[in-house]
Amino acid sequence: MLKRPLTLSLSTAAVVVSLFVSTPAAADNTLALYTSQPNSDAQQTVDAFQAAYPDIEVEWVRDGTTRLMTRLRSELSAGVSNPDVLLIADSMTMESLKQEGLLQPYLNDERQAHDAELYDPEGYYYGTKLITTGIVYNTGAEHQPQSWQDLLGPDYEGLVTMPSPLYSGAALIHMAAISANPVLGVDYYDALHANRTDAQGGNGGVFNAVAAGTKPYGIVVDFLPIREAAKGSPVAFVFPEEGVSAVTEPVAIMQDAKNVDAAQKFVDFVLSEQGQALVSQQGYLPARNDVTPPEGFPARDSITLMPVDIEQTLEQEAALKQRFSDLFGG
Repeated sequence: MLKRPLTLSLSTAAVVVSLFVSTPAAADNTLALYTSQPNSDAQQTVDAFQAAYPDIEVEWVRDGTTRLMTRLRSELSAGVSNPDVLLIADSMTMESLKQEGLLQPYLNDERQAHDAELYDPEGYYYGTKLITTGIVYNTGAEHQPQSWQDLLGPDYEGLVTMPSPLYSGAALIHMAAISANPVLGVDYYDALHANRTDAQGGNGGVFNAVAAGTKPYGIVVDFLPIREAAKGSPVAFVFPEEGVSAVTEPVAIMQDAKNVDAAQKFVDFVLSEQGQALVSQQGYLPARNDVTPPEGFPARDSITLMPVDIEQTLEQEAALKQRFSDLFGG
């Protein structure tokens, strides 16, 4: 079990990749998937699922969560075809869809092997992995920060970069988690601003800046530095003492899914030991407790997660973004 679980009271041009079925018979058992997974991960996920369920063909569309939601809402308004299943970045988006009545519940048997805090208790959506946000530093840097408080010290003034919650869902959830943390609190971002922390678009830019040494320290999602460090990049990732926030890349079935049986099988697969082993092979921390994390990650029970009330964060989204914009621009 995780030491301190998430609380469930609980985003260039678009890249679109689709696999189409040519025969009418196959079309009757086609699953429509919308996902924000990176292209290579999405392809691996689809390939593994189809290997497990060869009678199901998958048509899939890949884009960032924000663009996918824009597309989905446009399709819903027009009354045209929409996906059977969603596999997207964050539970806050899923919670919004749930509240709008756009998802259907499914009490998946595999949930017993997952921390209860990582899925909706009514079965509307399930986290498939943990993508935590912590600290990255260039191994040539003078210091090795171990806590969020370290980044506020004079030794780090003007040397830290971070993603913006105006562009990154993970960064938004991280801001919510930090703000709710009794040790850090709502003033933490004011202190980051006072220490001349640099804010930019997404996690990729943050990682690239630290890897290049442009900024020796950064706030970033875990898999980028851990994966690239294994390839020789001069970076190290730290799970700070106060804990880390996490997005869970949840999966959910649409309320108006045309192929509910195939959608349920997809949920079954991504939450199964086989599906979670694929998550680990791809370099992410699995949601299941019984699947070994990838190389470079610590043991699951050594990672402290800062609680995030997803429903409350959804309610506070506009205020959090405005606060960040007032401090760092947007």
